[in-house]
Amino acid sequence: MSDQQHPITPPPELFRQWKGMPRSLAFEAAYRAGADAELEACCGWLDSESLHLDSRYLRADRRPEPPSLAEQALELVDRIEKAESVWNMRELDIIRHALERLQELENNG
Repeated sequence: MSDQQHPITPPPELFRQWKGMPRSLAFEAAYRAGADAELEACCGWLDSESLHLDSRYLRADRRPEPPSLAEQALELVDRIEKAESVWNMRELDIIRHALERLQELENNG
């Protein structure tokens, strides 16, 4: 048997880290590490000189930025409105306008 590892096999130090984790967290971390390794391999292939392709688009699509705090809050306001809870609609409008302004500032800054 060979000591040679498969290109996406995590290094031994990661295995040691995962050993002390609860099984579900270790599985999630291992899955994420494998997916990240596969993405990097694909991006490396796309960036190779013979292909003349740019991997930024693949990386951006496969690892999108998480929603901002303002986007999350606006989604919450939408859910509150649809639930017709005890919130006063004028109060929700104020919160919505403040969050939309915050979102504009985040996008411009």
